[in-house]
Amino acid sequence: MKTAVIVFPGSNCDRDIATALHEVSGVAPTMVWHADSDLPDGVGLIALPGGFSYGDYLRSGAIGARSPIMRAVTAAAERGVPVLGICNGFQVLTEAGLLPGALMRNAGLDFVCREVALTVDNAQSVFTSRYGAGEQIIIPVAHHDGNYSADAETLDRLEGEGRVAFRYAEPVNGSARNIAGVLNATGNVLGLMPHPERRIETAAHGGNDGRRMFEGLLELVGA
Repeated sequence: MKTAVIVFPGSNCDRDIATALHEVSGVAPTMVWHADSDLPDGVGLIALPGGFSYGDYLRSGAIGARSPIMRAVTAAAERGVPVLGICNGFQVLTEAGLLPGALMRNAGLDFVCREVALTVDNAQSVFTSRYGAGEQIIIPVAHHDGNYSADAETLDRLEGEGRVAFRYAEPVNGSARNIAGVLNATGNVLGLMPHPERRIETAAHGGNDGRRMFEGLLELVGA
């Protein structure tokens, strides 16, 4: 199966996610530049990496969401292709309308960079099949604009439809209801602020809780 990593000006985690996908699947992903208009034929998974696309000018992810390649990403998502947006990738997905809500400045206006505990809320998605519902895992975060915000009706709908994938086990950045990751209505798009690609190898990263996300995902989509 082909995988693709979208690279924006200012991406700084594109190599991290590419290395994780290569490590788990044995096949290097295609690196797709933001100004391209097409994805590789037959792509089965698209990843939007962390970083500071376009220097976070205007709003984090706002300009990246309007890159030429995002038309192809949106079309692929509508066809059911899994799309994973991590950190800045999550911001891009909300700005592109592929996920509801918005990522605001962290409470306290601090850049948060540390390992955090997450609780798995939905263990039945293509992204979370290797986890157990209610399981607590450790994944690093590194963000300034990770405060997930949405109106009460949207938050109720996300919870009622099982679209909250992960929550912070304790407050991290002010996110509404401690939400750390959300799914779209059909479950093939996930945005999350923590970085599972930085928790792949126990010897190098101090744990491998992120590896199971990629193992389950690649298994289910046919890697």
